[in-house]
Amino acid sequence: MSRVAILTISDLASQGKREDLSGSIIKDMLSANDYDVVVTAVVADERTAISKIMREWADTQSVDLILTTGGTGLSARDVTPEATIEVLHWQIPGIAEAMRWATFQYTERSILSRSVAGVRGQCLIVNLPGSPKGVEQCLQAVLPAIGHAIEVLAGDQGH
Repeated sequence: MSRVAILTISDLASQGKREDLSGSIIKDMLSANDYDVVVTAVVADERTAISKIMREWADTQSVDLILTTGGTGLSARDVTPEATIEVLHWQIPGIAEAMRWATFQYTERSILSRSVAGVRGQCLIVNLPGSPKGVEQCLQAVLPAIGHAIEVLAGDQGH
């Protein structure tokens, strides 16, 4: 069973002013697909704090997958992609491209998402949007490939 961490990036949720609905949806979807959610956190839209948590989880928590939700839009406070790129050893552009493509059928605004995905060590990191509906649609689109990526990164499968 793959070990997963969920990081919600939201100024309002970190202040207790908004419920973390997207993080809950991620947890429910992963649990239904035999993933073990071992750690979750909510953090403000602060680049240094976001990258610090991702580094710690990837390097010391033995997680196979970190999913973030929030902070991938166009506002000045949306810094999740930059924080993620700081910690990645390499990017996997196809994951973010697939999410944008799959959700374009629901809203043309999906192409404005700046989500990124990549690898740090043996940990896959994927940025999901902040909206509950966007999280569900994006995760449905890439979950089958994520399982394979985790196996390859763990050395359980070849190419």
